[in-house]
Amino acid sequence: MIVLDYKDRRPLYEQVAERFKELIIRGVLPADTQMPSVRSQAIALSINPNTIQRAYSQLEQQGYIYTIKGRGSFVADTGQLLDQQKAGWREEFLRMAAEGYSLGITREEMNTLTAQAETMADIHLKSSG
Repeated sequence: MIVLDYKDRRPLYEQVAERFKELIIRGVLPADTQMPSVRSQAIALSINPNTIQRAYSQLEQQGYIYTIKGRGSFVADTGQLLDQQKAGWREEFLRMAAEGYSLGITREEMNTLTAQAETMADIHLKSSG
């Protein structure tokens, strides 16, 4: 389920958190699904349990999971969170597109860049899935 890249410069806990975010966003881990225990995930990845705990803490702070004391961690309903992230992304996209147009980037160049971004996203989804 989770694969770590030891050549990546980011800390392992960030990689773990990012992989779980992707699984949650893509619906592989639906709302209210119990997350793997810290211990079992650490064993599966052959890393320190503190690393998994830190990733889970980050996910909880960001609203992707919630914890029930004595029962474990569960996937949160991220619908509203995703709506907020999409709105922020749209604002940033419009800002960047307007800046590009002001620099002389043409509509055709924008379309080419959008197609390249779609290809990159497809490759990323296939490699992480």
